[in-house]
Amino acid sequence: MSSGSLEKAKKIKLLILDVDGVLTDGRIVIDDRGVETKCFDVRDGHGIKLLRRANIEVAIITGRRSEVVSHRARELGIESVYQNIRDKLEVYRSIVDEKGLKDEEVGFVGDDLVDLPLLKRVGFSAVVADGIEELKPCADYVSRNKGGRGAVREISELILKAQGKWPELMERYLR
Repeated sequence: MSSGSLEKAKKIKLLILDVDGVLTDGRIVIDDRGVETKCFDVRDGHGIKLLRRANIEVAIITGRRSEVVSHRARELGIESVYQNIRDKLEVYRSIVDEKGLKDEEVGFVGDDLVDLPLLKRVGFSAVVADGIEELKPCADYVSRNKGGRGAVREISELILKAQGKWPELMERYLR
């Protein structure tokens, strides 16, 4: 990772996440009753909890609507959840305005073409390892881990380490 990307990660106060392909592996399972299921990685969830403990906010912007996402967000304490969004950039602008943030204080993790406008706009952009190739040249960071398989945890740790918050967060586990 370049020193410029680390400098960008140091400024992050809000990390915005896509869901399908980022917090999940992109598969959508619908049973014969129409009930949707998604698989989330527990390590990604812990990464989100670590960000929140370090006073870095987390938000979700996703193009689909799913009650599973609402449940997972509640479990993780994510209050800013925007589902069924066609124009992620419009929602992004309202979040930034509402929270009084600058673009350089916001990070975003995506995986597909609909994420490109946000990746180009935010201060720190990340793409999961199995995201589409067209996004990777636009990203400040491409994860080693795949979406739904630890990518969010990896990116969370990167931000926390860049900001020097990692050692303090680890103290509670090393006692």
